[in-house]
Amino acid sequence: MSGSASFFQIENAEGGGAAVIVCEHASNDLGTMPGALGLSAEQCLAHIAWDPGALGVAKGLSALLDATLIHATASRLIYDLNRPPDAAGAMAARSELHDIPGNCDLPVAQRLARTETHYIPFHAALFALLSRRLARGRPTALITVHSFSPLYFGVRREVEFGIIHDADDRLARAILARRTGLVTRLNDPYSAADGVAHTLALHATPLGLAHAMLEIRNDLIATPRAQQAMADRLAPTIRDALREAL
Repeated sequence: MSGSASFFQIENAEGGGAAVIVCEHASNDLGTMPGALGLSAEQCLAHIAWDPGALGVAKGLSALLDATLIHATASRLIYDLNRPPDAAGAMAARSELHDIPGNCDLPVAQRLARTETHYIPFHAALFALLSRRLARGRPTALITVHSFSPLYFGVRREVEFGIIHDADDRLARAILARRTGLVTRLNDPYSAADGVAHTLALHATPLGLAHAMLEIRNDLIATPRAQQAMADRLAPTIRDALREAL
């Protein structure tokens, strides 16, 4: 069963698994805005516009874990769904080494319009989804899926798989404790202190849900085959960790 809205989709809405999977940076689709944002075609394919490979992994995990998946269908350069409306990064004027001309000095009316069109419906739908599960007494954990670039400001990242958490570390540590064959670290290459755990802080922490943010180095998931292979690798680990954490 699936549902859709203008800028997000819900897949496997009645999934029987314990996880709800979120992919906020699933798409680099700028719709009618590429020219307005002042970006090149190359920039639209880069990490600044989305998390390459993340959606393929999220879909693979959704199928293997029978998990509901909610994911964005628009680029995070229009609105980064993992940032609150007052954050500069919600509609970033600069991302890594790239200026985003179309996001510079945005009028308040445009910031509000993007917030109402992208952020509010997405998070309302996620909250409703979680609330319905809890009302039915279903064990529920929230897992967000992201990817990160091998180079950051020219520095090579050796970590291959990062696991990040907000206030509750039980699921993150349960995943960390299991072998995946990947160079795995907790709260690396980012942590909640970097402002990257907004979705977890907004939904999982207030509801007392076990949660984890999965960060996968994007050179490891550059093709559909590699994305499915990564999902196959991680699914047993996540399944076992969910049993422990829940």
